Amino acid sequence: MSVHASVMRWFYRGGHPNRAAGLLNALAARIHALGLAPNYLVTLEVAGRRSGRRLRLPLVMAVVGDERYLVSMLGETASWVQNVKAAGGHVTLLHGRRERVRLQSVAIEQRAAVLKAYLRRAPGARPHVALGPDASLAELERVAARIPVFRVLSEGARDGGP
Repeated sequence: MSVHASVMRWFYRGGHPNRAAGLLNALAARIHALGLAPNYLVTLEVAGRRSGRRLRLPLVMAVVGDERYLVSMLGETASWVQNVKAAGGHVTLLHGRRERVRLQSVAIEQRAAVLKAYLRRAPGARPHVALGPDASLAELERVAARIPVFRVLSEGARDGGP
């Protein structure tokens, strides 16, 4: 395992970000929300299922065809996945502007192509998925059940900035 992979796994030991990862995520969420990063780096804003507070998390958007997708490299137990489910999929994406969207869970048998596109754009996810961008669709199908994928559906017009 490379040093990068070891560090990435350390940041998310136990399937949740440690304090260092939390601080880096907060910084990245601000940068992505302002639109200062490439357009596939977005900030997800969702209500916390327990606190009700707006939570922000930086994510990598995968694009397949004309469809946009968000992927949880940490699986079903990731807090943002649980918050999205509690919110009925209704969230806001930030990248220079706010976009109200609904996240729709993708069936397991339809995830492989999205995972391939995601791994191309998200090198930090590779140690958690244990596959790289050159993985075959068959390999990706074998891990698809443990990696939630959400289709991004637009809910309305985009409005002003973050």
